[in-house]
Amino acid sequence: MSEIYRTVGLSRTYRNGSRSVAALVDASVTLQAGQRLGIVGESGSGKSTLIRLLAGLDRPTVGEVWFAGTQIDQLPERKLGFLRASVQMVFQDPRSSLNPRMKVGDIITEPLRSRLVRRQLDGRIDHRSRLAEVMADVDLPLDYADRYPHEFSGGQRQRIAIARALAPKPDVLIADEPVSALDVSVRAHVMNLLNDLVASHGLTLVVVGHDLMVVRHLCDSLLVMQSGRIVESGSADQVFHQPQTAYTRSLLAAIPRIRTGPDAPEPQSSE
Repeated sequence: MSEIYRTVGLSRTYRNGSRSVAALVDASVTLQAGQRLGIVGESGSGKSTLIRLLAGLDRPTVGEVWFAGTQIDQLPERKLGFLRASVQMVFQDPRSSLNPRMKVGDIITEPLRSRLVRRQLDGRIDHRSRLAEVMADVDLPLDYADRYPHEFSGGQRQRIAIARALAPKPDVLIADEPVSALDVSVRAHVMNLLNDLVASHGLTLVVVGHDLMVVRHLCDSLLVMQSGRIVESGSADQVFHQPQTAYTRSLLAAIPRIRTGPDAPEPQSSE
């Protein structure tokens, strides 16, 4: 596998009135093409700051971000067309991430109309045919393209958001808590869809989450973050079965578990 992302000594400090707040401290990450990386930690651990820097939506205070051999952290927006086409995001809440005044077809093809993305793709993608392809990818009928987001369930709206992210044929998909806003009954369907799409399209996947079971289902490697620092990293199996820090052990201990054995409660009759 070839290297697609590398960060070196990445830190991000924000001003809060008269004091500085370190949101990210000395984060060095290497991500190979095709890898599925989960970033876990409690609220305020630095997860969102890290993915914003990876996506080129913010700049580090200190450090470097490299994407596919190009240092991106100091490039002006007009030179980031390759990144905007290659890296797409799926956000936590599809209700707020989809424009309620746009039809679904226009929402999905919106990335293709970006000036920077158009320049990068050089007009090689036909919007209508690409719309049909990605709607089929996420198991939505093409005639849904003429409807509005409010006409769909939460799970369907997240499928629409995933289709939009796939439209410019990215290399990397960054999913920020992609199922946490969904009903429990549809989470597994969306997670399985993401797994299938990452495999079929050969994508690199970065998943941010606080639910370790969701992240483990989607990812083969993990970073654990606490107070802006990476405190543990390794394969998903290694982190789950041989955690190296007390913080990681506390996150694992907080995972709800189904009781089994002689002390488990008797199942209730459905009659």
